Amino acid sequence: MGIYEGRGQLAKASKELIARWNEARLSWNDARSKEFEEQFLHPLETDLRKAADALDRVATMVSQIRRECQ
Repeated sequence: MGIYEGRGQLAKASKELIARWNEARLSWNDARSKEFEEQFLHPLETDLRKAADALDRVATMVSQIRRECQ
């Protein structure tokens, strides 16, 4: 799997997680759900954005390395 494919799968999984969480919140909307969201989902969303940004930087570097090595 290449960098772009991995990033695409990461983005797709992230969107799916958010969609599923929004569905769950329709029936689970209490103090515990808010705690779960704050404790687990918000940090995970932040980490996923950071990972996507890092993959973008790596893809740029790999492209540059390929150009320089040709």
